[in-house]
Amino acid sequence: MNAVDTNVLIYARDPRDSVKQQRARALTANLTDGALLWQVACEFIAASRKLTTVGYTQAQAWGELEQLRVLWKLIVPSENVFVRAEKLTANHNLSFWDAMIIAACMEGSITHLYTEDFDNSVKHATGVEIVNPF
Repeated sequence: MNAVDTNVLIYARDPRDSVKQQRARALTANLTDGALLWQVACEFIAASRKLTTVGYTQAQAWGELEQLRVLWKLIVPSENVFVRAEKLTANHNLSFWDAMIIAACMEGSITHLYTEDFDNSVKHATGVEIVNPF
């Protein structure tokens, strides 16, 4: 399965960087076997508030989140995600939030995570390949 991080969803809606916007839109429109991580869904709603200055509304964000929930499988974490995240922060020097995303990917059988936020150093230990689409 494939998942995207919050930054990809935000760039797809932010016209201030047209190159990143086009790449993010193409990725999300063509993502096969997609999954929506619960944490990413929450972060998307919170981060989309920063796009009000470019005319993007919270109603649009909620509507687009609903569309993603229909298109992609929603991955809701179990308590085990916290255990995995703790190990990831200790062993791979990840922030808590990045470790939570990687742990959720592991739990949800995500093989590719599209993000610009961190590198691919966790692939060997986790099986999750980090792909920077930009």
